[in-house]
Amino acid sequence: MLPLLRNSVLSYTGWLHVALLLVALVALRFDQRLVTGANAWLKPIKFCFSITVYLWTMAVLLSWLPAADAGKVRGLSAGLALTMVVEIGCIFLQAARGTTSHYNTTSAFNAAVFALMGTAIGLNTLLNVSALGLLWLRPLAVAPAVAWGARLGLLLFISGAMLGGLMIRQGAHTVGAPDGGPGLPLLDWSTRAGDLRAAHFLGMHALQALPLLGWLLTRWAVPAPVLMTLAGAIGWFLLAAWLLTRALAGRTVFLS
Repeated sequence: MLPLLRNSVLSYTGWLHVALLLVALVALRFDQRLVTGANAWLKPIKFCFSITVYLWTMAVLLSWLPAADAGKVRGLSAGLALTMVVEIGCIFLQAARGTTSHYNTTSAFNAAVFALMGTAIGLNTLLNVSALGLLWLRPLAVAPAVAWGARLGLLLFISGAMLGGLMIRQGAHTVGAPDGGPGLPLLDWSTRAGDLRAAHFLGMHALQALPLLGWLLTRWAVPAPVLMTLAGAIGWFLLAAWLLTRALAGRTVFLS
């Protein structure tokens, strides 16, 4: 059985987000309202895609744990799925209302929605820390370089997720300008000021990149694949740290 299919909770929750992605794409076509200068449905589209990839990645990584951990995997999977459903539900609700979901405290209701999102993400982070503990302490049913890619990728993912707390503290993701305005295609990172989302994005997608790096190094029979995977993780971290430093200084991702 494919690793993804072994975890029905994360698999089906991922498919739910695919269905929601299609709904958001239809809404994008017919609803022309703008939120911070962009169509209200662009954020749900991006989050549906990102959450789907995240859930399916976790389904694969957790499938590598020993059978003795099956009960813990079921508990973690249920928690991860629930927190993501709450997150995307809040994002869809606010998009349908034509307002922002993140950092929105303009009314008691909007503040409550944002607080609910923050609670869900906080719980999700704790669950990821628990998953990291299992992946770190248990022998995984994959090549050593892939196993270390998974461990280091999840570690960097958690670090990247914690940047969300920095954005919450300052009530925005842009540094040196208001949120919104000119941005990169698709990613929407600011092209005129610092944007914390760049480092956030890179850190979180180490979850996919580093296990894939370990798999490729093993498949290509590269010497010392574990050490090469570690080097890749260090390079990934340094790039994310560089992007964070630039963002905090109010500088864009472009060299200047």
